[in-house]
Amino acid sequence: MREIRTFLKWLASGIIAGIIISIVGVLFHFCSESAETIREKNNWLIFLLPLAGVTIAYIYDILKYSHDKGTNLVLLAVRDNKVMGIHHAVCIFISSVITHLCGGSSGREGASLQIGAALGSFAGRKLKFDDDDKRIMTMCCMSAMFSAVFGTPVTAAIFSMEVISVGIFYYSAIVPCVTASLTASFISSLFGNSHIQVSVNMPSMNPALYLKTAFLGILCAVLSIIFCEAMGITVKIFKKIHNHALRGAVGGTAVVILTLIVGNYEYNGTGGSMIVSAFSESPFAGAFIIKIIFTVITLGSGFKGGEIFPVFFIGSSFGSAIAPIMGIDCSVGAAIGMTALFCGVTNCPVASILLSIELFGSEGIGIYVLACAVSYMLSGYRGLYSEQKIIYSKFKTRYINRLTNT
Repeated sequence: MREIRTFLKWLASGIIAGIIISIVGVLFHFCSESAETIREKNNWLIFLLPLAGVTIAYIYDILKYSHDKGTNLVLLAVRDNKVMGIHHAVCIFISSVITHLCGGSSGREGASLQIGAALGSFAGRKLKFDDDDKRIMTMCCMSAMFSAVFGTPVTAAIFSMEVISVGIFYYSAIVPCVTASLTASFISSLFGNSHIQVSVNMPSMNPALYLKTAFLGILCAVLSIIFCEAMGITVKIFKKIHNHALRGAVGGTAVVILTLIVGNYEYNGTGGSMIVSAFSESPFAGAFIIKIIFTVITLGSGFKGGEIFPVFFIGSSFGSAIAPIMGIDCSVGAAIGMTALFCGVTNCPVASILLSIELFGSEGIGIYVLACAVSYMLSGYRGLYSEQKIIYSKFKTRYINRLTNT
């Protein structure tokens, strides 16, 4: 039967992709984490950030990807079968490690999606898949790479199916995405890769908590709009510098100056330690603003990495800082802020809810669902990825098929 053949094909493809991609994911995680550790022990490396920006520009020139669209190309690779390949994976891998080594404010997850998509697109062509199967293979490898790097297999599988076109799921990819994601997560765990370990002091559910959660969801929706707008404006400003090597040098210099003004290195790199600390004590009230500035300058000027980990930093620090004012524990505020902001900037409520369960447990699922619902609706038609399509309206049962940020 056709169904059995297709099932076996994608089951095998998912397992094989999960094994191969997990090795790449483990290597990427090790290299980027080692780079950040080296930088933390040698703070003088921050002064090489302008040179790093120039180096990244030349790497993309040499490999002929100077007009790279970043994560937006991932969306196009699935939706429109745009070609990605090994060169793209090499570019983002090396450039992300360089960014982390010299203290640029970026994450790993966005880069991992690009690497996974590039390898999936390449594999689909080499295996002579038809156009539909190439798209599925791309999503399959995206799931595997995200899972291997961040350690949340369920979120990774669903996010890859949900992020491309908001309002619909690519259900045809569910078997390979889930299989590849679980396989990659298991293999990467053997090497010690896991997600952030935090605990949430969840109170009992009551109407007052729901109201506070809804209000925090509203604030996160506003914050997601601010972050996305800031990212878009910064990219436009830096594009006025037509020489992208000079663009990287200027952006790197700006981050160095900001680091000296701030007087510490907490806003460089992924900021993983700050995310964890936000669950035990409220950070400096303006920490989320500083991280936004560092991140939009880093990524807007051409440095590589991802937006997702900075979003976790911004959301958790914002939620933790505002929680005491609202009379809730800072860990609850951090969890809500982190989840709701992720939902607001990605327009992926289902993946966001699953992320909260994988990171914080299911005890507070009611407030996570509420926060994501509010943030998703009120963030409007904005998002991190300009090539993301909103297929169905957020306000009516209506087909609209429009790009975000338009």
